[in-house]
Amino acid sequence: MEQQIQSAWNYRHFILAAIRAEFKGRVARSKIGALWFVLHPLAIALIYALVLSEVLSAKLAGTEREGAYGIYLLAGISVWTIFSEVTNRCLNIFIEYSSAIKKINFPKIALPLIVLGGALFSHLLLLSAVGLIASFYGFSIQLAWLYLPIPLVLACLMAGGLGVCLGVLNVFSRDVSHVMSVAMNMWFWLTPIVYATNMLPEYMQSFIALNPMTGVVAAYQDIIVFGRAPEWQTLLYPLIAGVLFSALSLFIFRRASSELVDAL
Repeated sequence: MEQQIQSAWNYRHFILAAIRAEFKGRVARSKIGALWFVLHPLAIALIYALVLSEVLSAKLAGTEREGAYGIYLLAGISVWTIFSEVTNRCLNIFIEYSSAIKKINFPKIALPLIVLGGALFSHLLLLSAVGLIASFYGFSIQLAWLYLPIPLVLACLMAGGLGVCLGVLNVFSRDVSHVMSVAMNMWFWLTPIVYATNMLPEYMQSFIALNPMTGVVAAYQDIIVFGRAPEWQTLLYPLIAGVLFSALSLFIFRRASSELVDAL
């Protein structure tokens, strides 16, 4: 682990340059550029808010304030967006950078860090938009927002660990990416983003609690919607899951690194 950290630090300039190049590449052919990082998740939240709040008359327990359900959706979708982006990008990162891996000598651990850096920048843009929309509806940015880095780090830890694990496996069997495209959709609906956990029957609440993203999403919703600190005990499970995913990813990566280049 210490060796991996040292390698990443030694190549920090390469990583930062790659993050900038990737970001420029993603916005270069777009007329509205970086706005797409914000518009896509906002559009998803708007659709769900219109369908669920207007058609199905969904209400958010604990507040009657106008726009509360929409802000609740935005809070959950914002952290889910970075989780899914990092997971999906890491899933294909070794294949995407196969040419560089074969031609350039650099620590491969830099690749998920490049993904993470770009995703964090996009997330900051999205959070800025969420803050503006929340303020418009009277949900002022409070001191509780200072807690946001805690669930954010846990989401990135889980996403990076899981993504690297699956990314290595995906090099040897491309079926992994197809399975994960279905699994991530299922995972989204098994996470209390468009609904509150207390709306579910008790047996379903126990099942949803097994999802490590449940506590992370709930923390974002507590902070952004209700302006309060997250329930710390609910973040213990995501922390354990993140550490386990990261440890497993390092183990699999080390075992497969000698065969990785040949498989690409």
